Amino acid sequence: MFTNDQRQEERTGRYGTHRLQFLQQLVTQFQNTSEDGKPFPLVNKLCWLCLFRVMLFLLFAETREKILANLANFAYDPYNYNFLRQLNVLELFIDCLTEPNEKLVEFGIGGICNSCADPANAAIVTNFGGIPLIIQCLSSPVRNTVNYALGALYYICNESNKGEILKPEVIDVIERYAAAEEVSVSFSNLAKAFLDKHLSKN
Repeated sequence: MFTNDQRQEERTGRYGTHRLQFLQQLVTQFQNTSEDGKPFPLVNKLCWLCLFRVMLFLLFAETREKILANLANFAYDPYNYNFLRQLNVLELFIDCLTEPNEKLVEFGIGGICNSCADPANAAIVTNFGGIPLIIQCLSSPVRNTVNYALGALYYICNESNKGEILKPEVIDVIERYAAAEEVSVSFSNLAKAFLDKHLSKN
C-alpha cells in the first residue's frame, strides 16, 4: 500500500523514527558490514578460529542480504523515492548487481525494478551505468532476478537509451523468454509486455 505524509505520521506516531532517518540507518548498516561479510580481520592460526571466521562471514553476509531486501521493499512506494535518491540508494542497488552473492544481485535488481517506474529513478539508473548490468541479469540462474530485470528494462527503455537496450542479442533473449510460457508464465508475460511496448513501435 502506498503511503503519504499523514499515513506515515499515523504509523510512526509522535516518537517514531522518520522514514528518511530509518532508511539512512539501513544504508549505514549495509555499508558498515564489509563487502566480504567480515566485520574485522581475524588471524587463522587455529582451527576453531577458522570456524569462527566462517560463522562471522555467514552471519554478516546474511545481514547484508536482509538489509538490502528491506531497502528494496521500500523502493516500491513513491513516497520513498525522494528519500532513496537523497541517500543514493539507487546507486547502491546498481553496485550490488556486480556482487558475487546472488542474493545481493537479486535484491539489488528487485530494488531497481520496484523504483524505476518513476522517470527520475530510471534516469539515475541509466546515468549510473545500470543498463548493461540489468541486461546481464537476464542470464541469471535465479528466477526472481530475471523477472526483476525484465520489469526494470520495461520501465527504463525509452527514446534516449533504446539503442543500448534494443540490441539484437538482447531482443533475442527477451523473445526466447516470451516463447517460454510452458517454462515460466511470468518470464513469458513480462517479455511479451516488453516486446509489445518497445518493439511494436519500431
